Amino acid sequence: MSPALRQELDAFLAYLRLERGLSASTISSYQIDLGLFAQHLEREHIASLAAVRPDHVQGFLHQLRARRSPATVARKLAAVKGLFRFLQAEQRVPANPTTFIQTPRLWRRLPQTLNAQEVERLLGSVKTDGLGLRDLAILELLYGAGLRVSELAALELLSLNFEAGFLRCIGKGNKERIVPMGRQAHVALRRYLADLRPLLVKRRTESTAVFVNRRGGRLTRQRIWQLLGRYARAGQITKRVGPHTLRHSFATHLLEGGADLRTVQELLGHANISTTQRYTHVDRARLKAVHEKHHPRP
Repeated sequence: MSPALRQELDAFLAYLRLERGLSASTISSYQIDLGLFAQHLEREHIASLAAVRPDHVQGFLHQLRARRSPATVARKLAAVKGLFRFLQAEQRVPANPTTFIQTPRLWRRLPQTLNAQEVERLLGSVKTDGLGLRDLAILELLYGAGLRVSELAALELLSLNFEAGFLRCIGKGNKERIVPMGRQAHVALRRYLADLRPLLVKRRTESTAVFVNRRGGRLTRQRIWQLLGRYARAGQITKRVGPHTLRHSFATHLLEGGADLRTVQELLGHANISTTQRYTHVDRARLKAVHEKHHPRP
């Protein structure tokens, strides 16, 4: 990568981190997407972003469409568009070559959820001794509080308020929100913190992370994904289950139980209510299925 190109990309990433306050994982995704774009420009012998034309961007998208899904193409185009909006605002480029390039149209996919019985099977597959104490607290909190996996992995001991039954987490865009734990999560979390965590951190007593591994280090998002997959198989759940599946189930079950959309939006930490509204489509799909199954003339 040419020094000029590297400098321009680094300036944008610094802007995302310092001024936009985006999380490290989001910035990492931007870095990967823009790295692919930079590789494309190098193959086209473009050494500076000021020399990029719309056809260069279209060529990049054409290559992506051959082997990537529309959703992936749309995400990478969004990163490139954001980059050029920043450069134009900073007067680093004469014009924005992405202005008239349209985002691929996407089918809005309904989020994968578990029904109440599947949630019970998933939670019931966890043994309530040893590391199972930690894992049950993780699953109960993902489902009971609707946390993102990054939020759960980043939880600090000082973020927990057991007296009030709430926790404080830092979500996307470094935004803080206060979330109820839920009774079952409250019980599982207290037991883990009292009976298991002290044993795990006995050699790392300075640790402030809520969830830790066998050596007392902070549990990673990747490890949490692995745990969910293992317990889903143990619970004989055929759906692909990850941390976001429990978050989706949390939102869907709240709406099915009569919660209003604005409350669910606040609990999930969505900046835009349109993001939360997709869960109403899940509920409508369930209602339609019930109607077709039970009505004499569906």
